[in-house]
Amino acid sequence: MTRPVSTALDGVASRIEHAEALDKPSEMLAGLLRKVLPSGVAANVLSGSLIGHPLHPVLVSVPIGSWTAATALDLTGSDAKAAQRLIAIGALAAVPTTLTGANDWLTTKGAERRIGLVHASLNYTALGLYTASWRARRRGRRVKGAALALVGGGVMGAAGWLGGHLAYALGVGVDTTVFQPFPRGWTDVSAEVDVLADKPMRVDADGVPVLLARDQGTIVAPADRCTHRGGPLHEGTVADGCVTCPWHGSQFRLADGSLVRGPATRPEPAAEVRVVSGRVQVRRSDEPRGLRTSPVGH
Repeated sequence: MTRPVSTALDGVASRIEHAEALDKPSEMLAGLLRKVLPSGVAANVLSGSLIGHPLHPVLVSVPIGSWTAATALDLTGSDAKAAQRLIAIGALAAVPTTLTGANDWLTTKGAERRIGLVHASLNYTALGLYTASWRARRRGRRVKGAALALVGGGVMGAAGWLGGHLAYALGVGVDTTVFQPFPRGWTDVSAEVDVLADKPMRVDADGVPVLLARDQGTIVAPADRCTHRGGPLHEGTVADGCVTCPWHGSQFRLADGSLVRGPATRPEPAAEVRVVSGRVQVRRSDEPRGLRTSPVGH
């Protein structure tokens, strides 16, 4: 039974991923959101750069929890006033939640953007149903409010499944370097003279893309793949000891890969570097976690 259900769900997701008809409305919505969503520090807050993880998955727990609790009260015939308040709390919490989701969605494209558009549309539909539920309850029509909440819960569940698909199947919000660990032993990647002071370069360390650059004369080697959406950092700009991703503007400190500016939420892994007989060698600087060593990158 498990396989047919999961196969059917994946089939639905695949059809959405390939639905090119969603591209035009996606571009129209993206253009509008770019005008209304904040930039700078506020955008970093929405991305989750300040806490080291995407903020959207953290916030979704509040409306989901509130609305689910309200339905539990409805089904058990418990406190009607408490259920109404929980519906209101969920609706209010949905506002910052949708802002963070929209901010993340703007930096997606292709299949991820199409799935994200449907995910958001379902969430807005659920919000509309729960808002209607709250209004029905205010008028003393709890049964109608409970019915609307049940339908809203079903829509919310579908949206949640697509949200999980975005994160767990498509990797949106996941550190894109997580399965590309630097080699364990010292690995030759370049001649020292080829590493210039004003131009970053991409090299390969046993299949892992590495950015070589000079920071105050010292050769440094962070990962070349941006942790946010995988942008090629060697195509970005280097200034003031930092490299800026050419795709979405995330900025990392060259010396240690630490995050300076979002929308990225994770720092860049940085390899150890040494120069032997004019050759640059790199290796990973710490013992990676289990999933990082199995099996990609080896």
